[in-house]
Amino acid sequence: MSDYKPIEQMICAAARLLEDGAVVVVGTGAPCAAAMLAQKTTAPNLTLMFEAGGIGPQLPRMPISVGDSRTFYRGLMATSMNDVMETCQRGLADYTFLGGAQIDAYGNLNSTMIGDDYEHPRVRLPGSGGANDLASFCWRVLVITPHDRRRFVEKVDFVTTPGFLSGPAAREEAGLPPGGGPYKVITDLGVLGFAEETCRMQVESLHDGVSWEQVRAATGFELSHTDPLPTTEPPTEDQLRILRDEVDPHGYIIGRG
Repeated sequence: MSDYKPIEQMICAAARLLEDGAVVVVGTGAPCAAAMLAQKTTAPNLTLMFEAGGIGPQLPRMPISVGDSRTFYRGLMATSMNDVMETCQRGLADYTFLGGAQIDAYGNLNSTMIGDDYEHPRVRLPGSGGANDLASFCWRVLVITPHDRRRFVEKVDFVTTPGFLSGPAAREEAGLPPGGGPYKVITDLGVLGFAEETCRMQVESLHDGVSWEQVRAATGFELSHTDPLPTTEPPTEDQLRILRDEVDPHGYIIGRG
């Protein structure tokens, strides 16, 4: 088995979740790398959408922003943020990748502020961008994030991006389309999903060499797991070759971890 970095395991695990023919809204960084890898391996008909207006590109190299000209390369459309968001509102986007400084047991994300006083936070964060809209209207939300207690908290300091809010039926009660919400959280320790009955996060697989105790210690809320609890499928030789040589040859993403 080849040696690989935690970030490479995360990207490869995320890429496997994107089936051929799906539509996914991506930003830059690891989510874009996962979508590119999926497009070059198991999902050649995956349609990528970028918030700035690129729809259906065949990315030659890793873009540095959602407005990079590469996000339009051989694309189906070069349009606008309005059209991309409308497409999501019409229910045509299967997945979106999102992130934040905090995530709680119900998959709510915070990218607004840290602290208990909105006017005087301990840390002011960038805010929603389009994250709230995407989480509200794309059917499945994917998150790629490091796993530690500062991020995985009992309750986010601010709900920038809705997950399952306070639990079952809460999204629908808030007026969001039924059937959507958080889907998977891919970390450097494992892959997590959400229990159907409670809408709470649960561990679905552990990466090779990671223990259940490690995950519990790195999580700031009570966590369950599926039974049995498998080991995450490791990256294949082909995935690693394509990721390193074609997706991110300059190491913009995989060179960090």
